[in-house]
Amino acid sequence: MDRFAELLLWTTLAGACIPLGAGLAHIEHIRPRWLEEELRHFVIAFGGGVLVGAVALVLVPEGIARLPQPLAAILLLLAGGAAFMVLDRIQAQRHQPAPQFNAMAADFLPESLALGGMFAANAEGAALLALLIGLQNLPEGFNAWRELGAGRFSRARALSLMAVLALLGPVCGAAGWFWLADQDAVLGSIMLFASGGILYLTFQDIAPQARLERHWGPPLGAVFGFALALTGEMLF
Repeated sequence: MDRFAELLLWTTLAGACIPLGAGLAHIEHIRPRWLEEELRHFVIAFGGGVLVGAVALVLVPEGIARLPQPLAAILLLLAGGAAFMVLDRIQAQRHQPAPQFNAMAADFLPESLALGGMFAANAEGAALLALLIGLQNLPEGFNAWRELGAGRFSRARALSLMAVLALLGPVCGAAGWFWLADQDAVLGSIMLFASGGILYLTFQDIAPQARLERHWGPPLGAVFGFALALTGEMLF
């Protein structure tokens, strides 16, 4: 298969895991009730662990490898956190907070850009990275759908947002293929900026939602999520 066609296939499959995760979120009323509540918080924590793993193992290392100037890297990371704080406050004022969805977008889109550059460079392990992105998108899609459904978003609007995000995966992959393969500084800047945003949203909104009184299973979800990211990094 042509490498560009392969890139589009993998980014499409990775993006499809977002609505697939949302579909799994429709499974409700698990019995007993405590199991349903614990499972929901476990998946939230798992998604948070995956996001932290993506930042620590993929986005920041790849970002600073492409943009090795320490001051610029730190400023971009801080700028990402500040930008997402502003976005979070605006959404809160409109009573439409969506930190899980925002974090998923901030993770998936720059990784898709990087994936496009990897396929263009014919780098080994590009397909494996695409598979890991898809595995990340499953719990993130699950959490984002529960979040959007619990807010003031209609089901139609929530579905539209997730479908658009899934379709942006191949678009970002193609952008990485055509425009960013030789633009290391730009790609690194995007990764570092996204990392700051993900860290802000993880500790501002996602981690607090994962906590459950007198239950100790959900925090293990964060450990498992980070372990998934670490497994992918070691295999890659």
